[in-house]
Formats: sequence, C-alpha cells, structure tokens
Amino acid sequence: MLVQVRQALVASQYGSYKTGFTLHATRKHWLPLLPNANGYLGLRRYATQGHSRPLILGIRREDKNRWERRVALIPSDIQALVQETEAKVLVQPSRQRIYPDQAFREVGATVQEDLSEADVIFGIKEIPPQLLLPEKTYIFFSHTHKGQPYNQPTLQTVLDKRVRLIDYELITDDQGHRTVLFGQHAGWAGAVDSLHGLGQRLLAKGFHTPLLYTGMAHTYRDMSAIRTALQAMGEAIQRDGLPRELGPLTFVVAGSGNVSKGVWDILSMLPHRVVSASELPRLTQQPDFDNHIIYLVQLRPEDYLVHKHGGEVTRQAYHQYPQDFLSLFDVKIAPYTSVLVNATFWDGRQPRLLTKAHLRTLQANASLQYRMLSIAEIGCEIGGPLEFMSHFSSIDHPFYYVDAVQEKEHRDDAGPGVQILGVENLPAELPLDSSHHFSQALMPLIPDIIQGRFDTPTLHRATIAAEGALLPPHQHLAEGLKQLSQQTGAGIRVTSLEPKRVLLVGSGMVARPLVEYLTRQPDFQVTVASNHLLEAEHLVKNKPNARSTLLDVEDDAKVSQLIQNADVAVSLVPAPLHPRLARHCITHGKHMVTASYISPEMKSLDKAAQEAQVVIMNEIGLDPGIDHLTAMKVIHEAQNRGGQVTSFISWCGGLPAPEASSNPLGYKFSWSPRGVLTAGANPALFKMNHRTFTVPGERLMASAFPDVPLYPGFSLEGLPNRDSLKYIDTYGLGSADAMETMFRGTLRFKGYAEVMGGLAQLGLLSLEPLPKEQFTNWSAFLDYILTDHRGESLGLGAREKIIGERLGYPVTHPLVQRVMAALQWLGMMSGSNDTANTLTVPTALDGLSAILQHQMQYSAGERDMTILYHEFVVRYPQVGQRVQQEVCTSSMVAYGTPGGDTSMAKTVGLPCAMATELLLRDRLSHLTGVRAPIYPEVYNPILESLSNEGIVVKETLQRGGTSMSKQLLWRGGSLQ
Repeated sequence: MLVQVRQALVASQYGSYKTGFTLHATRKHWLPLLPNANGYLGLRRYATQGHSRPLILGIRREDKNRWERRVALIPSDIQALVQETEAKVLVQPSRQRIYPDQAFREVGATVQEDLSEADVIFGIKEIPPQLLLPEKTYIFFSHTHKGQPYNQPTLQTVLDKRVRLIDYELITDDQGHRTVLFGQHAGWAGAVDSLHGLGQRLLAKGFHTPLLYTGMAHTYRDMSAIRTALQAMGEAIQRDGLPRELGPLTFVVAGSGNVSKGVWDILSMLPHRVVSASELPRLTQQPDFDNHIIYLVQLRPEDYLVHKHGGEVTRQAYHQYPQDFLSLFDVKIAPYTSVLVNATFWDGRQPRLLTKAHLRTLQANASLQYRMLSIAEIGCEIGGPLEFMSHFSSIDHPFYYVDAVQEKEHRDDAGPGVQILGVENLPAELPLDSSHHFSQALMPLIPDIIQGRFDTPTLHRATIAAEGALLPPHQHLAEGLKQLSQQTGAGIRVTSLEPKRVLLVGSGMVARPLVEYLTRQPDFQVTVASNHLLEAEHLVKNKPNARSTLLDVEDDAKVSQLIQNADVAVSLVPAPLHPRLARHCITHGKHMVTASYISPEMKSLDKAAQEAQVVIMNEIGLDPGIDHLTAMKVIHEAQNRGGQVTSFISWCGGLPAPEASSNPLGYKFSWSPRGVLTAGANPALFKMNHRTFTVPGERLMASAFPDVPLYPGFSLEGLPNRDSLKYIDTYGLGSADAMETMFRGTLRFKGYAEVMGGLAQLGLLSLEPLPKEQFTNWSAFLDYILTDHRGESLGLGAREKIIGERLGYPVTHPLVQRVMAALQWLGMMSGSNDTANTLTVPTALDGLSAILQHQMQYSAGERDMTILYHEFVVRYPQVGQRVQQEVCTSSMVAYGTPGGDTSMAKTVGLPCAMATELLLRDRLSHLTGVRAPIYPEVYNPILESLSNEGIVVKETLQRGGTSMSKQLLWRGGSLQ
C-alpha cells in the first residue's frame, strides 16, 4: 500500500524532467511518479495514459549457467506495479532463481513458461538468438554495442525479428554515468573470494590465519551475513595478528569505479590502515610493522605510469591517450604487494600492469616469496592488463596458479606461482543483494516502459535497435554486420574478416554434435572432409559457416592442402590414421584434436609437436575423455587438500537404455561395431587390493566382473579395460607401490561377456585374413568360419554340434544354448539365401561387425545411454591415532535423444568440439606436444560447458567408508 507522498520535487537521475516519489510501506524505498501540470500522476493513471492498457511485462528465466540466480525485478517491486497499476507481469518458472516461483505468485504475477503475451521482456545475461520472440521489446545485457563478432548473430536476429533492444549497459544519466549495473556487487564478491583464496593459499604454505574462515561469497545469504563474518574475522586479526613472516599484508586496489568501490567496502571492514603507493617500499622494510591490521592502497595512474615522451602523468591525459604511457608496476608496486585487486578498464590501448616477463622476474626473486601471493582480476580480461591470465575461472573452481618461471598453470594451493581469481560472473554470487539493487535501479524507468514511452532520453540512449533498424548512435554496427554476415535464403552466412577455421576429417556417428556445436560460433568456419561425401553434405546442410569436401585420407597432397588452410584439425577417422594426419599438422604448425587413445606411434611425435609449437590433443571423447576430465578434477582437489589417492576405480560404458536392451547381447551400436569388437580383444593390466593382474586379450570376456554394484536399477557387469597402471603416472598419483587399487573397466549389461566370449571361441572375432571374402548369406559366412574355411554347407544339427565342441560343452549346456540363441537372433542360423544379406569381408571380425551393424541398430524412438562412474579412496595425514579417509565418487548418466543425437555421439563429439574451441580461442596453445586432457585449463572449462549442454557430473563424498574393490567378484580369479 502506498501511504506517503514526498512533497518536494527531486531531480530524476534518469532525465531532465522532475519527478516525485512515494514511499512503499514494506520496502522502504521510493517509487517514481510522473509529474504533470497539476502535480503528479500516480503509477495507475500514468500507466493508462495514451494506451488502452499498460504494456505487459515478462521476466525470462536465466539459463546461462547454474549460478545465474539473479532477477531483474524482485517480487516486492512487482507487487507495487500490480497493486498500483493495471500492469500484468509474466514470470517464467525457475527452480534455481534466488526468489522461488511462489514469491512471484503471491504478489500477483503470473508464473508461466510462455512469454509470447508480454510486450516487454526483461532478462539479465545474453539471450540465445533463437529464443528471441519477434516484435518484442527486450531489455538485457546483450553485449552487442561494441560490435563483437561472436554476438553478431544476436544483433542480426534482433533486426530480422524487429526486436526493440535496450541494453542495461547503455542506461545512463544526463552526465553519462551508468545507473543500472552490478559493478559494486562484483567488487564485493571479488574481494570476499580473494580473502577466501588467500586464506587457503597461506594455509597450504604453512600459515594458519583468520582468513581461513572466510567462505566464498556465494556461501553467504547476503551482505548482512558477510558483514557479520568479516567482523568476526577482523576481531580475530586484531586479537591474534597475522604471521609476521609474511611481512605487512598489503592489498593494492587498481581502478576507481564502482567495482573498486565495492572492493574497498569489503576490505575496509577489516582492521586496516590506508597508505599511499609511495609508502609501500618503506613499509615493507620496517620490522616493527603492525601485524594486527591489513594495509590498503588505492592505486592511481600516477603511482605506476610514466609518459613515453616525458609528459605529465594525469588521469585526464591517461584516459584520453593511454597508449602514450608505460607501466612501471613491476618495479614500483608489485615487489611490495601481497594481493592485487584489479578493476581497471582495458580496451587494448592501455599498458599492461604486468607482463609474463615481469611476473617471471618477480617469481624468480627468492626474497619476494610472500609478495604477489594472489591476484583478483575482477575485470576478467583474458591476456589484458595481466598478460598471463589465460582463461576465466568459474564459481565452482575460482582459483588457478600461474608459475611463470616454469611456464605452467596448476591448481595446487601449495605449488609455486601466483593465485589467480578470474571469475567473470562475480555478481551472481550475491543474487539477493544484486537483484534488489538492480530492481531498485530499474524502478524509475518502469512508468515510461509500461506506457511504451521509449523515446524518453534515458531509454532512447539505451536503445540499440528498433523496428528492424539500428538507431543513429549505433549505425556504425551496420558495417560490421555487412562485413561479418550476408543474408541468404538459408540464413546468415558468417564471413568473418578473421575466421577461425576447423577441418573435420571424418563424418561418422559422433560427428554431428561436434559440427552443431562449432557452427554456433559465427567466427568459426568448419570444413567436413570425408570419403562419404553424402554424409558430409548432410552434416553441413543449412549451416552457412560449414562446407563439405570429398577426401581420401591417403591422398597426402589434398590432406596437406586442407590442413594448411585450417587452424585446427579434428580427426574422427579410424585410430591408425591419426598419426598420419598429425604429421601433416606438425609440418604446417596446426593444432589437432582426436578422441582416440595415444598410441605409441602418436606418442613418438611428441618432441616434433613441441618443436613446432603444436598441440596434439588426444583422448578427448567419452572413454577416453570425460573420464579423464572428471578424474583429474577430483584428484587435483584431493591433492590440493593434502590428500593422497590410494585407490581409483573407473567404470564407463555406452549401452542401450534399459527399455532398448531386448536382444541376447543386451547391446546395440551407436558407433562402429568394429571398434567395440576389437576393444573386446585387448589385453588388460590392473591392480586391485595390492595385487597386480594381467589378462590376455583372448581371455578378456572370460575375465568379467559378473556384478558391478553402481546403481540398484541397473544389472551391470564389467570388463577390465586395457592397461590401467599407466594412468598412475598420467594422473600424477605417485608410485605404483603406493596405490592399493588402480582399475579402469568397461560396463555392459549382464550376459554380454558370456555370449561375446562364446562368439570369440567360435572364431568370429578373428582378424586373420579370410581366403574367401564374399558370402551369399550370413549362414554361409558362419559355416565358413565353423568349418575352418572349407566352405562346407552345414545343416542345423551339424552346426549345433560344432558350436558345442568349440565351446567345450554339450549342445544342451546353458552357455551353448545362449550362444546359439544369439546366432539365431542375428540371422546366422537360418540358412537363408536372401541376397540382401550378402557379405564381402576381409576378416571374420569384419563379417560379424557387418551383421551386428545391420541387426543391432537402434529403432525409431529408442535411445542409448552412457554411464561413467569413478570411485576414489583418499587418505589424509594422520590425526592422533587415526588416519583420515574419504571415499569420493564422480558419476554421470546421460541419455540420447530419440530421433536426435545419441548419448554416445554427444559425449564423444561435444568434448572434441569444446577442446577445439579452446584451441581456436588460444586457451591451450601453451600445452604443446602430444597431450591428454589432464590439465585444469582443459577440464575446468570443458566440464562447465558440458554441464551447460545437459551432460552433468555428480560428485559425492563419504568420510570413512569402504572401497568397491572389497565387494567385487571376478571370474578371472580371486581379488583378495
């Protein structure tokens, strides 16, 4: 209820007109009223003036990532609109938003999925172009007004759909100051996170400090809770002090805007003394400094800049001509700084605060071991003011370390280097405070918005496009659109001035998700080269930034030409061909990505790849691939907490969903059957419960684990997967002797190994060349194998007798019956002369592969499933008489889309695409050589991107507990 009207006119921060305000009794802040000749028009009267109804407002669900919980208008403000006007507010439902759906219902909003009725739609972060509704007004952070290539499709879609686009970043007052922004909240969250990270870093270096009890900003409900926590921490600093060995703890804050103000708000809550930059050298040399406070420095341009031509250093001159200045930060400030909080503006013209060379020199100086401990890069400019900042971090994994001396990045709190906080969405950590602030900042605009008065000075300045055209202040963007895209009947064809070019070699089952993902990027151009041209053409259909070409991989001249014209090559051809492509990539200095294991031949190219400054990223599919990403994440986190992994068990399998598993093998093929069959003949080596086991390839199926207890709802068995022990070194787990268990296995539904083992005993998995390669039907092929290539035609009884003899049991034995049932189901026992079943195959395994490919495909409406499950036993240093132990799990179950992409295609193709994207964005170029995806700069961004694509990994932790290795039974013998 509106209960009071302020009598005095106050100047609106949004325009030249005067406005009055009313005080809302429950929210305690002022709502705007538009003046007229007689005084004020209330919201109700204004909302209906000039329109038959007020415009309907919509609030979209934020879906960029799981941490985006903010909302543009909060429930209490919506309540005022609903009660005091005739406005209707639609809110898309969201389970992760900081305010529950019920809170919006209770204030009169309508919670529904469909926003098509809304006239004006509010969001926070970027909206995918395909989700923009035509002829609506959208208000959100679009990031289009700078003409960035990656957002050109959004801007073009805005014009095509005649959307009115208003950008929060352009909402300013008459003096040009932004008024709707989250800068202060970024500063608050960044400062809190920085204190948290510093506490962790110091503990790893052997120093307990009160900073250790500061959580990440998102662990607090709001700023009130943060203030309480900081007050307690400040009291502990005053009481107990900070380690004198660290010297004075100095925080240098660079920047002078809202972000730095937010940083200053947080740090000044602690006991502190403000000092100037010029005082730092003397302060850090004083043995009698006060260690019961922190020291704060507000950095000014004149503190660290010099003019190239001897001119005066002034803020005005620096802002106008930043390229005329040089930075001496590395010698004047950095040697005396414990923590740098950077909130400076960067557009590429300003001198860097620190380069890679500067940091290397600082870190090589042993006397500065407790200087430049941590950097909070709140501006989040990759390679900007801090040249060595190579990538964003995330709220889940906010910190990484840059060791400039060794030119390495890592996530070990105890390791060498400077800690980097590079979270790009810091305000999302304080969704309650930032939403409340944002909504209050928007409220003075609402009267104009619900009346449709978009020509007021404030809204006009913030409007980029309307009615299919760019507004005059933004006409310069038209040239960018003209250069970067051309309208065609198929849509926008991106022709970026500097396109990033991908060559995909291969067009098989997992290629589609990769092509779909990469072609979303308007500055990526994808060429699909395949010996199956129709497949390649289908992959690029209706994709303006993709093309296809016919390629024989053995045509070295054409392969060389295609790779020379690419930036990154992706190889999805059979594994033996990868080294051939890799050699071309090394010759031409191009990066390469493949999902296959690192073969000895590929490994031999490591030195040449390093010398050519080329990254050959292997094992970036599902298994291998996502298994590495998830394993290394948990392993590094455990090691960073001082733990040692003593047991690692990993299971992975691509399977039919249970409802689609109705055949004798309980299996169907979403990728090459030949690859599945050959993998089933690989020898295996693993360690379990302190014992090492070797399994010959011919004994693999007989060496299954008959019951793998992952999920009660799945009846699973498992097979050892190749050499598990080599991953002890790959994963950095120490020596083989220190590991009690090291095992990697492949999952199948129960019964698969027994039947497939029987087929192997019959000779159907042999890779020996067949003297005869063509067969009129499948039963003739089976007879040829059963008669040792004599080509005799067997009757059913004779066929059954030989099968029993090969398997070593009477025909009535259950195993023989199951194998014969499988052969019957596959159509190999019928004796049919159907020429449609003609086989032309070089080996028995190729023949069986062709039959399985034909008979065990997914039917319409069926879906596949991938399961990944890791178990880690982690031990921590002994406390008293007891060793601390944790059992951690990391798991993923993903399903395919009936009629769309299979789960196998997505879990192999998407990681490949994401690694390719990282290479194209120059995020991995320092990892030269033949590599697997075991590095934080690989697994962190890819796991986050996979989560955004719906492939979510879940983690659990149990203190104490027993390893799965104590529960498993093994057909190959005793594990104890």
